[in-house]
Amino acid sequence: MKMTLLEMVQDILNDMDSDEVNGLDDTIESQQVAQIIKTCYYEMLGNRNWPHTRKLLQLEGSGSPSKPNYLRLPDNLKELSFFKYDNGTDVKPLLQDVKYKEPDDFLRYISSRNTETGNVSIITDFSGTKLLILNDKAPQYWTSFDDTYLVTDAYDSTVNTTLMSSKSQCLAYVVPEWSRTNEAIPDLPIDAFPALLEEAKSTAFMALKQVANQKAEQKAGRQNRWLARKDWRAKGGVRYDDYGRKGRK
Repeated sequence: MKMTLLEMVQDILNDMDSDEVNGLDDTIESQQVAQIIKTCYYEMLGNRNWPHTRKLLQLEGSGSPSKPNYLRLPDNLKELSFFKYDNGTDVKPLLQDVKYKEPDDFLRYISSRNTETGNVSIITDFSGTKLLILNDKAPQYWTSFDDTYLVTDAYDSTVNTTLMSSKSQCLAYVVPEWSRTNEAIPDLPIDAFPALLEEAKSTAFMALKQVANQKAEQKAGRQNRWLARKDWRAKGGVRYDDYGRKGRK
């Protein structure tokens, strides 16, 4: 079952034979345990792309007319899965896939364009580098030079003078916000709570008591091995080869 942050702190303090608490800030030790849980929580989030953190979202506009082919990645974005852009109208949307190119391939791709034609704009990147960007067609490719801004090879100035946040469509893994209240429930699937609790318990014993809790370490290892095979809810998990075996009829 899922547990509140206070319930997890109380469980760990009980196993450590520490003072009972009714709130996260009742003792120095309860504050330390709450911080340990937070650290373990973000370590678990960083170890894999959890399906429940996959969201549909829109990117942010660059906020600068000098960067018409730029979109800003949200700060909580962990990994972008796909990017589409709507180059249609409000009445007739036209969402199209925009494919990723590695930065060096992207630069080679755009560098051969002729700046004497009217459909090529010279856009200066934040680094000062000149980019040759088409200004009369929908973006076909994107890259990122700094992991902060998404840069496309084109934008259609006849539709909008810059790429618009409202016309972007992305599927991405995001990092949930941490809430530090007694009633807060860490944003994890129900199956992951035993692993979080035991990992935090093992860490707390070592950090605060300077002793290892072998039982907690064993439980944490067992739970993490299970989660490595099952971190999903709405689809099948890892598929294994059947090596020619057939089911019984």
